[in-house]
Amino acid sequence: MPSKIEKEKETIKKMIEIYCWKKHGRERGNLCKDCAELLSYAYKRLDLCPFGEQKPSCKKCPVHCYEETMRRKIKEVMKFSGPRMIVYAPLDWLRHELKERFFYSTSRSS
Repeated sequence: MPSKIEKEKETIKKMIEIYCWKKHGRERGNLCKDCAELLSYAYKRLDLCPFGEQKPSCKKCPVHCYEETMRRKIKEVMKFSGPRMIVYAPLDWLRHELKERFFYSTSRSS
C-alpha cells in the first residue's frame, strides 16, 4: 500500500498534468518544461516534509516550505485543477475532500 507521501505525489502529479494539458496544450502525461520543474520541486518538498506520514494538507500546514515563486505557481495549479479533479480524477478528489473536512479538522483541535 502506498505511503501518504506517495499518494500526495500522485495527486499533485495529476493536478499538474491537468493544468499543463488545459493551459499549455500539452498531451496528458507530457509536461512542458515549467510544469516538469514544478512537479520535481513539489516531489522534493514532499520528500523533505518535516511531518512525514503525519503531514497535513499544504493549505493547513503551519510550515510553508515552498519558496515564494513556487508557492504562487502551485497555488495557481491547485486553484485551476482542484475543481477539475472531480471530472478527471474523482477518487483523488473525494479522498482529498474527506481528509480536508473530517481528518484534518478533528486532528488539529486535539
